[in-house]
Amino acid sequence: MTDMIESKDSASFKRLKWQCRRGMLELDVLFEPFLEDVFLTLEEEDKQRFYKLIECEDQEIFPWFMQKEVPEDPDLARIVHLIVTRVQPENYRRV
Repeated sequence: MTDMIESKDSASFKRLKWQCRRGMLELDVLFEPFLEDVFLTLEEEDKQRFYKLIECEDQEIFPWFMQKEVPEDPDLARIVHLIVTRVQPENYRRV
């Protein structure tokens, strides 16, 4: 995906937000705040890594975010690390 996302109001950002909704709450509490609070500040290369990450299946990425495995792909490993270090899930619990 190469859409230029410049604001939270853009159609591209809204589409990306929809793609970040996962089937697992554990991933939602990481992806949603990261998208809202960090994504627009990323360098273009890291944005591309994020697009690559959200194309992966939940069952594949879940162990990465639970820090039980590390992605073999260095691009995926970088974006997983960015998300884990910038988002504190306990701050985003749903009521």
